[in-house]
Amino acid sequence: MISRRITWKSFLDIAGIDDGDIELDVENGRALVEIVTDEDEPDRRLKRLVGRHGEVLEALQELTRLAVQSQTGERSRLMLDVIGYRAERRESLRALVEDCAEKVKQTGEPIKLDPMNPFERKVCHDMAAELGLYSESEGLAPNRYVVLTLDAGDDEDMEEDDIVEVDEDSEEYQDDER
Repeated sequence: MISRRITWKSFLDIAGIDDGDIELDVENGRALVEIVTDEDEPDRRLKRLVGRHGEVLEALQELTRLAVQSQTGERSRLMLDVIGYRAERRESLRALVEDCAEKVKQTGEPIKLDPMNPFERKVCHDMAAELGLYSESEGLAPNRYVVLTLDAGDDEDMEEDDIVEVDEDSEEYQDDER
């Protein structure tokens, strides 16, 4: 873990990011590397490490996992977070699934969420299970998405236009996402 901290600290230095610190932890059996800051408003260069909808963060995480794999010979489940993006995203998704769960329970109709990365889909699946709903990932990456239903197989006999789609970017679901 110490060598990963040094590597990430070197990366931040090379990128000219002075206000980022590295914190290492283990969460649910996974190594967690967090780039944090004490600043109220993080440096724009730190925000660039997150990118639009976390796309840069996902790429950096995958590169970090590949670097760990090349050193250890084993696939890493390491999780990378920058300035709390994943924690905030997790809460935003939990709220979205809660709202959608109410609609599924009221109407009985499945709801299809926007395409998401694996981290985001897992958050949705976990929250759906907590709320007593069934969820399933469908589609192919990078357009893989979650469908929320009352019971397993609810969406199997449905026509495509029977499934309600949720646009997370619509005004109804807007939040202060980076």
